[in-house]
Amino acid sequence: METLHKMMQDYKKQLQKGTIQKAYLGLMEYLMGLRTYLKKKYPEHFVSGFYQGYMDISYFSFTPTSLKLRELKIAIVFVFDTFRFEVWLGAKNKEVQAKYWSFFKKSDWDQYKLIPSLEGEDSILEHVLVNEPDFSDLDTLSKEIESGALRFIEAIEAFLAFGEQA
Repeated sequence: METLHKMMQDYKKQLQKGTIQKAYLGLMEYLMGLRTYLKKKYPEHFVSGFYQGYMDISYFSFTPTSLKLRELKIAIVFVFDTFRFEVWLGAKNKEVQAKYWSFFKKSDWDQYKLIPSLEGEDSILEHVLVNEPDFSDLDTLSKEIESGALRFIEAIEAFLAFGEQA
């Protein structure tokens, strides 16, 4: 196992090249711009502040009123280790998370990936929006993220509405 000292030396070398800082800044600017775009285009959705993270995930919430009333939230997430965009269904707190996780688990609904366990997790359902993001065409990337997130939201809303009637 590498020591912190060795890892920091490697990190310093990478930073001295200057590419990491520029790429990270570009990614953060893109995500904040995407957040602003969605907030303006969908004023009826609750859009949270932007969470930069610790180079593990960066995200913001993009939640319609119907889910917010259920104390649920949608997060558009950039996952650093897989280098992809995902959309997650989360909850206001661990109690609400457990309630809905159990609801989805008992239903056998498998349109989206149910996390296997709540241990150390913030989500209930997860879905890959863009597996190999093309940062050379940000408009197309944004539209792909937007349309995938909207399909995810619509499917969850429809499932929850159906589940309440059953």
